[in-house]
Amino acid sequence: MSYWAIGIIIFIFIYILANVALYFLQERFIFKAEKLPSDFKFDYGNQIFDEYNIEVDAGVNINGIHFKVRNPKGVVLYLKGNSRSIKGWGKFAVDFTRHGFDVLMVDYRGYGKSTGKRTEAGIKKDLQHVYDRLKEQVSEEFITLYGRSLGSGFATKLASSNNPRLLILDAPYYSVKHITKRFLPIMPMSLILRFPVKTYRWIEYVKCPIKIIHGTSDKLIPFKTSVKLSKINPKWARLYPIIDGGHNNLHTFPQYHRYLEEILHSELPKEIDPNTSSLNFRRKKA
Repeated sequence: MSYWAIGIIIFIFIYILANVALYFLQERFIFKAEKLPSDFKFDYGNQIFDEYNIEVDAGVNINGIHFKVRNPKGVVLYLKGNSRSIKGWGKFAVDFTRHGFDVLMVDYRGYGKSTGKRTEAGIKKDLQHVYDRLKEQVSEEFITLYGRSLGSGFATKLASSNNPRLLILDAPYYSVKHITKRFLPIMPMSLILRFPVKTYRWIEYVKCPIKIIHGTSDKLIPFKTSVKLSKINPKWARLYPIIDGGHNNLHTFPQYHRYLEEILHSELPKEIDPNTSSLNFRRKKA
């Protein structure tokens, strides 16, 4: 057997082995979970909050925090990114409570104090269960969904299946497959990925205002991703670029906070009357 044939066989063996390893280990790369002991005490300074636990199924408990304000204007269901637990993400609740909104944050399965085997279908089921419990307390016209990075896909799924007031996407992705394909272009991600999370498919069916905030210098999820997503549902979507913003630092830009204030206090968009605007104007051909 020639050296070329031996080399090809070795390459194929390594390639198959790498795919098998990626199939079983992908969860470690996608979900960078932080576990918390069951007796851990949350502390957020001057924020008023309650901790709660929701049993979705046998062995599946979703832990969360409800940040409260007096006479809330509404409630924000905040779906966090893929790292840490709500222990670290809770500090961002102030960006909404200062505008008069309650905030609910939950940990996905396997994060913080939440339990259960992690699957895409399971996470979607958990979040819908949380949303249904929330609807028992407040009308949907007062519910805002906020999805940050990993949470943007799941927030979009919730918005597509329900009728919230508003959907805010912070650094959203087209799908997890598109992200992984950028870094592993030779791998058959369509076959081995167990968490595809297809934001692009769900956003088409959202029937509420979609506000997309994205940094123009995001190296993990390129800004063009949000441009593509906004074009799928242009009737409802509006893009808010943070010039020079990266993936994890948008909150350090004053423009992010200005956008958030504008978004949270905005009214539903009104239809544009073509009779009193230039909407239907067309240039005449020379």
